[in-house]
Amino acid sequence: MSDIFELKLKVQPEHIDALGHVNNVIYVQWMQDVASAQVEYLGLGLEQYLELKHAMVAVEHHVQYRKAALLGDDVILRTWLSDINALYSFREYVFYRPQDQSILFVANTKWACVEIATGRPKRMSPTFTQAYQPLSKNIDPLDFSKSML
Repeated sequence: MSDIFELKLKVQPEHIDALGHVNNVIYVQWMQDVASAQVEYLGLGLEQYLELKHAMVAVEHHVQYRKAALLGDDVILRTWLSDINALYSFREYVFYRPQDQSILFVANTKWACVEIATGRPKRMSPTFTQAYQPLSKNIDPLDFSKSML
């Protein structure tokens, strides 16, 4: 079973768009950043992908922007795995601003296992299926009173 994984960041000037809030594209970058950090934490980073000759690639994102993040805001990026099968893993994200206890953004991504050389779908190896386990149903990933940071 994988756990909730978190990164904390402070909104920087380069995150801000012409409307004065974090640009939509930045949220997608943050999704990649927190997912990559968790994968590294689980011991399946780029180096391991290259050794195993297969990798997980994003095939579908669903995003919902709820509130704007502003310059100087602290933001907690939270992710966890919600499901897995032979070809796909499903990752959830919630970005949270502790200052006002606001959920800023929710999203999920469907990831596919592919052979690196061909880009074709491949069944996940036991290395992947052992590491990419869904979060226990007993854990509420929206409970930020139990932040990992």
